[in-house]
Amino acid sequence: MFDLLKLACNSATRAGCQFADARYLSIRKQRVVSRDHALSSCSDGDDRGFGVRVLYQGAWGFASSPTYTADEIEKVVARAMRIARASAMALREDGVKWAPEPALTLDFKSTCRQDPFAVALEDKADLLIAANEVMLKNKSIKRAQGFLSFKRVQRWYVNTEGSELHSDVTSSESAIWAIAVGNDDFQERDWKAPASNQGFECYRKQEFLDQAERVAAEAEEKLSARLSPEGDFDIITDSENLSLTIHESVGHATELDRVMGYEVSMAGSSFVTRDKQGDFRYGSDQVTLMADNTLENGLATQGFDDDGVPGQRWEIVRDGIFQTYSSGREFAHYIGEERSRGSCRADHWSSIPIVRIPNLFLMPGKTPLSPEELMADVKHGLYFEGMDSFSIDQWRLNFQFGGNAVWEIKNGKKAGMLKAALYQSRTPTFWNACDATCDENYWQPHGVTNCGKGDPMQIAQMTHGAAPTRFRKIRICRGRDS
Repeated sequence: MFDLLKLACNSATRAGCQFADARYLSIRKQRVVSRDHALSSCSDGDDRGFGVRVLYQGAWGFASSPTYTADEIEKVVARAMRIARASAMALREDGVKWAPEPALTLDFKSTCRQDPFAVALEDKADLLIAANEVMLKNKSIKRAQGFLSFKRVQRWYVNTEGSELHSDVTSSESAIWAIAVGNDDFQERDWKAPASNQGFECYRKQEFLDQAERVAAEAEEKLSARLSPEGDFDIITDSENLSLTIHESVGHATELDRVMGYEVSMAGSSFVTRDKQGDFRYGSDQVTLMADNTLENGLATQGFDDDGVPGQRWEIVRDGIFQTYSSGREFAHYIGEERSRGSCRADHWSSIPIVRIPNLFLMPGKTPLSPEELMADVKHGLYFEGMDSFSIDQWRLNFQFGGNAVWEIKNGKKAGMLKAALYQSRTPTFWNACDATCDENYWQPHGVTNCGKGDPMQIAQMTHGAAPTRFRKIRICRGRDS
């Protein structure tokens, strides 16, 4: 694979580019979906192609093709150079300032002990349908569904600096959910086996059956749950619920291209302006948010990014103080950093790389603390579990989040399920209200596979994580009341 990619870089160099890279991707995807007692759909696709990016007089050109031949390589390079030359004519400043990076040779492979594409469809169907049948035994459940989703991406990368990189990453994702109907209402409850860079070995049938029984019972319980109170309450979030809040209020807010205005026309900007670096209080001293693109089985752990930079680990927030951003080689100079953080990724061979959220997680508490002990210190509050509806403004500042299940807390104990509960806050207010998080024994990762960004839209994946965490005096309001 490397020979034709090298041909692309050599051709671009002869045409006068400052820098060029070429990527070839082979993408295999499979998705199996169940509904009640049968499969409802199954898709299996194979997608291959290459892309060439050239930097000419400070401007980018990019072109791609599914036809991987020497003749097509030359045509694609010529097209990318034409785009770069036209873009260079429109530059109003000096153009792209490209952070240096030493040549790298790397072959990365994610953990995959059982190839999911080699597992029979009958075994996948059995896993999903068996879980559905457990949920349907509950008479309140009128619809039971689930899915299994698998992806394998093999990637070859070459650039004009001498890097030759290869990665082979398999990722898996699944969920089951039940819809209960009654009391002039319907309610849904789900369970997700955390998405990760692993194979079929991370799925166990008995776990699906156990979770199916719980999911059905809690969906039924939601039908008779009382409406959430409104006002200021202490809240506790589980790891899955807080993962989404981390993603939206920290992950997107600290992408350096967004901070520099590259996302304004599509998805907004960020309140975390460059003057805040190093001294802005993002949260309380209980809050350390770590980026780690070397995290074992993390969805953004891919060996290297699409700028040719290896995965790294760094603090975005340390003891509540904002430290730095996620960046690519094009953006590092804006904050005076000499090297990229290795967070520039493309979602397809036909996409140009953009800055993406890394694996990002809240560090667990440093002293032993169980969820029961965390809850014991709440006189009246709410416990949020799982992900539900959310919204956040274009500055990543004002937000509200719900939970897939919410319980009232009274005198340190769960006191019944609630519905229509949402917590509202502003990003620094919320994170400064954090006063405790459980220790590492209760820390869990949760994968995100549908992060949308860019125009045209690109879909990326990454992992977030947390232990159960407490926030004091957070505004609670109601969503729909039936």
